[in-house]
Amino acid sequence: MQNNLKSATLTAVRPTKVRWFMLSLIMMIMVINYLDRGNLAVAAPVMQKELGLDPATMGILFSAFAWSYAFCIPFAGALLDKIGPRLMFTIGIVGWSVATVAIGFTNTLTALLGARTMVGIFEAPTIPTNVRCVAAWFPDRERALAVGMYTSMQYVALGFLTPVLAWILVTYGWKMIFFITGALGLVVAIIWHLNYRDPKDCHIINKAEMDYIKEGGALVNSGVATGNVVSWKTVGKLFRQRKLVGMFIGHFSIMTILFFFMTWFPTYLINGKGLTILKGGYYAMIPFLVAICGALLGGKWSDWMTDKGYSKTVSRKVPIITGFLLATVILGANYMDSIHGVIICMAIAFFGQAMASTVTGALLSDIAPKDLLGLSGGLLNFIANIGSATSPMVVGFIVQGTGGFNMALVYVSCVSIMGILAYTLVLTKVERIVLDED
Repeated sequence: MQNNLKSATLTAVRPTKVRWFMLSLIMMIMVINYLDRGNLAVAAPVMQKELGLDPATMGILFSAFAWSYAFCIPFAGALLDKIGPRLMFTIGIVGWSVATVAIGFTNTLTALLGARTMVGIFEAPTIPTNVRCVAAWFPDRERALAVGMYTSMQYVALGFLTPVLAWILVTYGWKMIFFITGALGLVVAIIWHLNYRDPKDCHIINKAEMDYIKEGGALVNSGVATGNVVSWKTVGKLFRQRKLVGMFIGHFSIMTILFFFMTWFPTYLINGKGLTILKGGYYAMIPFLVAICGALLGGKWSDWMTDKGYSKTVSRKVPIITGFLLATVILGANYMDSIHGVIICMAIAFFGQAMASTVTGALLSDIAPKDLLGLSGGLLNFIANIGSATSPMVVGFIVQGTGGFNMALVYVSCVSIMGILAYTLVLTKVERIVLDED
């Protein structure tokens, strides 16, 4: 009897695991989010032929999403600070899913540009909201792993599902890709809205878990809408913070590499290396699957160093810089004769990009002003996604001008080196930014 009572008492005070459930919702959103970003890349080889689009025009179409996404992120971050993540994501998912379905009804370049622009507008809250939720739900020692887990979902979506989208393309045509992925997004929006709650509003979290995440550094109040009005003066102060400037440049590099893979990589394999659509889909899957390991390893490595007592400067920056070094291996594909050698170089580079990208979210949570996580994340991703926007355009013009992808890979490799310099020379010590009260 006494043993049973003791066991019941221990069970009663054991922390719940609600934070991991909330993370699973974010991971689900990231799958559909990146599926709707990357579906155009799979459809592109067929769309180019049917609609008569040259590489430069295709690059502009690829970038339409990223330009609207980039310019809306600061506003999305500020709105997030007012209305909170639950409503923010609900509006965003419904909006980008409807816009994705609309792409399937288009037949002109103008209509395609308009629909992709709307996808970018409504996806703009994604990263600031993710950072906000993880900062609210996870202590320092688990935060990089949490970011790594949701970041890995973008590679799951584009890795495992690229062959599926390629099969849909060959079987039903390019329009069906957008109908199916858009419909899935509407289902995800319902699931999110019904289940997500901030820590203070959650009725299934117990006191033990709340104490654990709060004492561990989770910003449990940051997930609650504050209603604060953000001034342009505050925005200017954030842009003058050297730590954030270093992150701006570094994340610009991360997104430039990512959007090469998200936009031109399937076309590179099909048009540049002569693979069929289905074979290209399967080969394209490999770097994305390897990138999952990079995302998880980067987060786990960073948290392990934090747990072992390393400073946040070391535990956050070392995985990022290592990731950028690995990303430069993409240049090796220019010197490979076999498709297997090309894929190995691409896989190593994407592994490194994923490692660097994973720890960035945790790093932002460590240095951003506590009451301005949404805005700081918005500004970071605004600058970063200028890289997303320019990457497909630059690659498109390089391919059209040179007739191949070799110089495009040189460009991506140089941007990786720029990221290394940003995190070594510009962002030095990792510590929380405190803005002057004036």
